[in-house]
Amino acid sequence: MKKIFLYLIVACCFLVKASAQDDLLGDLVKADAAKVKNNYTIATFKSTRIINMQSVEMTGKGNLQFMISHRFGQIWKDGKSWSNLAQLFGMNAGAANTYMSFEYAPQSWLNLGFAATGNAQFESWAKFRLTRQQTGVKNIPVTVDLFSSFHFDGSEGPSPDDFVWNRFSYINQLLIGRKLNDKLSLQLIPSWIHYNYVPYGINNTNNVFSIGIGGRYKLTNKTALSFEYSRQLNGYKNLLDESASAVNYVPDLLSLGYDWDTGGHIFQFFFTSSSAATNIAQLSQNTNDVRLGNFSLGFNLNRSYGIKKIVTAP
Repeated sequence: MKKIFLYLIVACCFLVKASAQDDLLGDLVKADAAKVKNNYTIATFKSTRIINMQSVEMTGKGNLQFMISHRFGQIWKDGKSWSNLAQLFGMNAGAANTYMSFEYAPQSWLNLGFAATGNAQFESWAKFRLTRQQTGVKNIPVTVDLFSSFHFDGSEGPSPDDFVWNRFSYINQLLIGRKLNDKLSLQLIPSWIHYNYVPYGINNTNNVFSIGIGGRYKLTNKTALSFEYSRQLNGYKNLLDESASAVNYVPDLLSLGYDWDTGGHIFQFFFTSSSAATNIAQLSQNTNDVRLGNFSLGFNLNRSYGIKKIVTAP
């Protein structure tokens, strides 16, 4: 009888101890749930490009992204009449620009890229994430990236005096994006372009500035509409080159697109008022007026590969 009584006392002690541990664990869970956490905004844009311009999205850490971008000729050229139909609205015109790039993310806040941009042209860039839209411990209303790129002209020079340094140009952009809700995202894009060399005549400048806006409207989980508009602020009016020939640039760049996420690839089909392949040429040397016939059809194709395994803490 004494042994049974002793066993009952020991059992009660274990029950009391287990109950206390459960209460303590419950208190810890409640305390952890009560803590304010950072809620980061994701998928402001589906791709690292809105259409032509860089978006605030970054390639994931350890991922390599391959992108091919293609722009055909003008949809409808004045005076070409029925031959525009034979040219399939620019797709069979024999005039196209192709852009192929690789972009790698050694860190979640850094993307590095290299591209062949057609006609013996190349460029390389870095994109840095400065802030990220979030709520919780910190309330930050926008995502901000800094994009910086240099462009190199590798084509055959006109003379032996064509210095290599003259072949470089640069673009720096501040990318300011906000996801307003589950469907709509907007981005502001101020840009500064610098040329090491320009054919000085009248009103030519080494520095060209522009301001742009882009956006994306989600239709379904897999599709969306996108747009871009950019305005060149200087370096396009009353230009003459060294031979006194007039140079006419159009300050407006307009693009409309349709995004389709297949799960493995992201396709972007678009109309754009510039057939140039690079942002530098699009924003500072565009010669196409914003008229329907002057638009070009194009597409972007993105594919990401995980080449470095990321180990996360348990």
